[in-house]
Amino acid sequence: MGKTIALIGTFDTKGPEYAFLREQILARGHEVLAIDTGVLGGTDLFAVDVPAAEVAEAGGGDLESLRRTRDRGEAMKVMTAGAAAVAARLWDEGRFAGIIGMGGTGGTTVISSAMRALPVGVPKVCVSTAASGDTGVYVGTKDVVMMPSVVDVAGVNRISRTIFTRAAGAICGMVESEPVAADDDKPIVTVTMFGNTTACVNACREALSAQGYEVLVFHATGTGGRTMEALVRQGSVDAVLDITTTEWADTVCGGIFGAGPDRLSGPGEAGVPHLIVPGCEDMANFGGRETVPRKYADAGRTFYEWNPSVTLMRTNVEENRRMGEVFARKANAAKGPVAFLLPLRGVSILDGDGQPFCDRRADRAMFEAIQANIRAGIEVAEMDCNINDPEFADKAVEMMLTLVKSK
Repeated sequence: MGKTIALIGTFDTKGPEYAFLREQILARGHEVLAIDTGVLGGTDLFAVDVPAAEVAEAGGGDLESLRRTRDRGEAMKVMTAGAAAVAARLWDEGRFAGIIGMGGTGGTTVISSAMRALPVGVPKVCVSTAASGDTGVYVGTKDVVMMPSVVDVAGVNRISRTIFTRAAGAICGMVESEPVAADDDKPIVTVTMFGNTTACVNACREALSAQGYEVLVFHATGTGGRTMEALVRQGSVDAVLDITTTEWADTVCGGIFGAGPDRLSGPGEAGVPHLIVPGCEDMANFGGRETVPRKYADAGRTFYEWNPSVTLMRTNVEENRRMGEVFARKANAAKGPVAFLLPLRGVSILDGDGQPFCDRRADRAMFEAIQANIRAGIEVAEMDCNINDPEFADKAVEMMLTLVKSK
């Protein structure tokens, strides 16, 4: 039996393109729910299920007013908010199984807002002129599939016809593919990882899996941390083993993997058990060596070329002290059980004894800041080993399980 696929976009300016895409979906035996986000006018090429006026109203605006004022910025703002609200409502009502849209940067902004309003797992395909660049602003923390349009979404020609057909095939294949249901309902523990903490995380994952937990590992690259905390906030996670909190080093130092000031807030706000480890807080990440800001490059800082595309900078005493204060503040605000586990012989491979980033004074600055600012009742355990030593992983799992049982 066919599924219903939401078709979202500006039908006023891209009517023929959407008509073609719609026909490809119908030809595969699926139905279409058309959502118009165009401000200038509608289309008579196919039936529209959710007109632009309804989207504008959902975004707190009025379509006729938007047409009169012709303020593109205001129109974008209203339709972006409206698209998200409409998509979320229609999904909650069970009206569609997947969603697809096409556009330039403006259209992609509106379309992707609707897609980000949907849960992870809902099929989402966005054909976009911006799909070959930095797509983080469009994808956010959701599983939006960005497909390059190659040519502009302006006319059905020998190139776009192929792209649109493949896009239709992609969304149809996605809604036809039902995920295999899990055999059981294991509690979920999320773990954060970096290359420099892989040994620790692998050991923790294996131990927790043996204890009956489903372990989801997130790479601490900014997006990874934000995605993990988004899942925590939506109630999909039972506990967080935050082995690798390095994204805060990038936030403090202006590195490329910062997750923003809300990192470490999600578990506390949701009240889920949270074990915090300062994994890889010895390093801020930049691109190739030439991308390192001059204020650091000229200051005699210690660098390590992890690969040709990633240059690591050793964090200093002041930066570590600031992070320790932030970590304590985040833990103090937690509504659920929280604790710290500190490795005294290095927070990464590179911070091990005799390694390039070994700086016990900088490490202590962070540890002492945590201890000095933490509220009473929060455990701060220390281990005289490196974060990747087997005994550290054993202790992390032990403390994680204790926090879970204490909830």
